[in-house]
Amino acid sequence: MESLIKFVEDEFVTKKEFPKFGAGDTITVYYEIREGDKTRTQYFKGVVIQVKGKGLTQTFTIRKISGTIGVERIFPINMPALQKIEVNKKGRVRRKRIFYFRGLTGKKARIGEKRS
Repeated sequence: MESLIKFVEDEFVTKKEFPKFGAGDTITVYYEIREGDKTRTQYFKGVVIQVKGKGLTQTFTIRKISGTIGVERIFPINMPALQKIEVNKKGRVRRKRIFYFRGLTGKKARIGEKRS
């Protein structure tokens, strides 16, 4: 069964190339929004909280602060409206899923930058 699913994924679904990123990285995601018959590009910039799944079912969650309210958004990596992903800053964290980041505010909410 898994080989059949893998075959269908390889043959019929177009894959996009995006840069590697993980939890703690600050990224900007550009995606297309349709409003009636018009389309426009919008971006969402924030910290990656988790990367989940593998292959075509992979998703990632981004958190940003809008005013004083935290906003999270889940993006499927294979979403057709996804145009590009920019990695702005590589973060240094010890975990793959940083849900503790939700409860932090102020200076505690800063993530150290990884040197390359």
